[in-house]
Amino acid sequence: MAEGISKKVKLLPIAIGTHNGHFHADEALAVYLLRLLPEYKESSLIRTRDPEVLAECHTVVDVGGEYSPDTNRYDHHQRTFGTTFPNKATKLSSAGLIYMHFGRAIIAQQIGLSETDPNVELLYQKLYADFIEAVDANDNGIELYDPKTVMGAQRRYKDFGVTLASLVSDLNAQIDDPLLPPVIQATSTEIVNPQAAEDARFLQASALMGTSFVRKLALAFRKWLPARNEVQTAYNSRAEVDPSGQIIVLPQSGVPWKEHLYNIEAANPGAPEVLFVIYPENSEANSKWRVQAVSVSLESFENRKSLKEEWRGLRDAELSEKSGIPDCVFVHAAGFIGGNLNEQGVLRMARESIKAG
Repeated sequence: MAEGISKKVKLLPIAIGTHNGHFHADEALAVYLLRLLPEYKESSLIRTRDPEVLAECHTVVDVGGEYSPDTNRYDHHQRTFGTTFPNKATKLSSAGLIYMHFGRAIIAQQIGLSETDPNVELLYQKLYADFIEAVDANDNGIELYDPKTVMGAQRRYKDFGVTLASLVSDLNAQIDDPLLPPVIQATSTEIVNPQAAEDARFLQASALMGTSFVRKLALAFRKWLPARNEVQTAYNSRAEVDPSGQIIVLPQSGVPWKEHLYNIEAANPGAPEVLFVIYPENSEANSKWRVQAVSVSLESFENRKSLKEEWRGLRDAELSEKSGIPDCVFVHAAGFIGGNLNEQGVLRMARESIKAG
């Protein structure tokens, strides 16, 4: 539990200081990230704006008007601050500052590798791009899109209420509601010691942000990183699959291949673009197979090449008869994915679609 604030409070050997009052996703995450490191694991947390108390803290985040790694000060609110993550344009928040300075050590600690391991650097860059940068942008009021390029665009639905930042914001509210689980109900503590109650909600916010980060890291380490070698191997052997070099075969299902494929292609300028990826549906020996179109970019729903138009929306015998390919299972109405009972079937579906021009 975070400590209440008093100038007379006796600080533990390492105390993390941050501001009290309304809290945000960035300092909630920053505190959690620090506490993943052995030297901060048993640290105390002091939430105050009192400069005398903050001066006694070992590390201060998101308050104090100072950015000085040498003295463990990590605020970003000062007028002169403009620091960004290497090769990024987004101004850092306290989360980004802590991650930039401690991220490699945190990742190495979590996955059991040396900080100098190349895989740690890959994950360090990925986790910033996939998670931390959005926290930085949100806290600094940076729009996802340049307003000049999306002028007049209208949202199809409201998504503000399901972002991590909005959920952290919700935790600022003092609510006494029997519908809530007891752990987050308001209690008499809020009347007796409002600061302690606020600190408790901050720790909930910190856990929400931190466990989300750790899960992202675990998925990247356990799924994304091993997939890199699988996609590279498939790309290197693509000419053995089809002379066009535009089809690759993955040996198993569930491989997160898209980001890796785009990165590999970027490193091989001038080579034909891959149009289709084929892979088994599951790990069983008699698994069905899938053929999936490659989109024009990671974020796009537009395909470089779709499965043949006349096959779309058809299934089973009707699809097999129409295509002349035995054992077909389906082709999605949008033409981005299809299935067959075996590998040779999906390979033929990809080849015929490429020939269609």
